[in-house]
Amino acid sequence: MRPYSNVIGVHLVFERAGKVLLGLRAATSAYAPDTWHLPAGHLEDESATACAVREAGEELGVTVHEQDLRLVHVVHYRGSEDRRARMQLLFRVLDYEGTPTNREPDRCADLRWWPYAALPTPLVDYTAVALTGIAAGRTYTEMGWPA
Repeated sequence: MRPYSNVIGVHLVFERAGKVLLGLRAATSAYAPDTWHLPAGHLEDESATACAVREAGEELGVTVHEQDLRLVHVVHYRGSEDRRARMQLLFRVLDYEGTPTNREPDRCADLRWWPYAALPTPLVDYTAVALTGIAAGRTYTEMGWPA
């Protein structure tokens, strides 16, 4: 049996006062236009925590140190759009320097803090499931796989 590759996404969970930071993807985005999502990116030739640090700087203009990240949820996901397997890693950001601002207005139309009990719609499907899991203390979810 040959190995099967998964696309790996790295997501940042910034929290304050019971709220989570989400970005509204731009109307022109290739993936999930006009849909709320966590700050995130795809793993390149780097560790997962290095990716999270890089994405925090690129997308939000904040400095995060690897020791201030905690893996809080994993989603093994197969989407309906392209059927590719994806492993989504969600890291809680314990501390950071700076104020999150939208550094990629071509990809993100808005940034807002949302209460876990009142998340916006539409929200990327696996993001909604992962945030619900985090709030409930669960660390793993599978989506889109045959039963």
